[in-house]
Amino acid sequence: MRILVVGAGATGGYFGGRLLEAGRDVTFLVRPARAERLAATGLVIRSVHGDAALPSPPTVLAEDLGGRGPFDAVLLSCKAYDLDAAIEAFAPAVGARTVVLPMLNGMRHLDALDARFGVERVLGGACFISAALDDEGRILHRNDVHGLVYGARADGQRASVGAISAAMEGVRFNARASDDVLLDMWEKWAFLAALAGATCLMRASIGDIAAAGGPDLPLALLDECVAIAASAGRPPREKYLAWARGILTAQGSPMTASMLGDVERGAPTEADHILGDLLRRAPGGPGAGASSPLRTAYLALKAYEARRLRERPGSH
Repeated sequence: MRILVVGAGATGGYFGGRLLEAGRDVTFLVRPARAERLAATGLVIRSVHGDAALPSPPTVLAEDLGGRGPFDAVLLSCKAYDLDAAIEAFAPAVGARTVVLPMLNGMRHLDALDARFGVERVLGGACFISAALDDEGRILHRNDVHGLVYGARADGQRASVGAISAAMEGVRFNARASDDVLLDMWEKWAFLAALAGATCLMRASIGDIAAAGGPDLPLALLDECVAIAASAGRPPREKYLAWARGILTAQGSPMTASMLGDVERGAPTEADHILGDLLRRAPGGPGAGASSPLRTAYLALKAYEARRLRERPGSH
């Protein structure tokens, strides 16, 4: 199976690197600067599950992709606000039998991918990892979680799921084919929105929020997100909710959403994709008015983005 991994940052680089480490036929679609760095230093992973140093990983630039022929699978990892540009970049790699496995959060990206490539070519998927690039371009895996779940969303995709499962055998991360991948995606979305909403609104970690006497905030956010998931026909399972509640109220936990890191760096956020799209799907309209904690968190992030744009050089 020929696999194109879109991006070689913290997420795409980790999962794609582990596939390459296991001997799979992997090519990374990257920008010129990242291609130069990887050619010079290789793809380096630092992880509690074992380090990896992969010299000269195969890369391709968007302008050269058309001559490589269609790939069997595209592993898509990008920020939601970069999705349109990513689609244009990897589209030449998609042929009649190519499947796209997205690892983005939320659901809105599925609409864009379905519209461009057809629902029959787009699987469901979600990844579970905390990783970042250091100043030298190495991938730092920051905890012991490294999972990828995937599954069929349409009739006729079972063979593709089976082929991906075969490619995942023996890799150094937890890969799982799901019989209900949309439920897995909704569960992660509800948890992530609660985590991002609470930590971005408070500009603090889960442990800091608990120490301040506010563990009810992430729980209220989770309850609202779960209600939206249930209204969409995908109520999260009780076992998952028990785990999520424990994580969101853990004393002393340093956990934050990566979105808080975006805010602290003055970077764009995925607020529209993670929080805003949930509000849009809420029963009766976007949110429950002023009493909605999800709406409050979303407004805080949108206000941050408005200020960021206003204060950006050249905006006046």
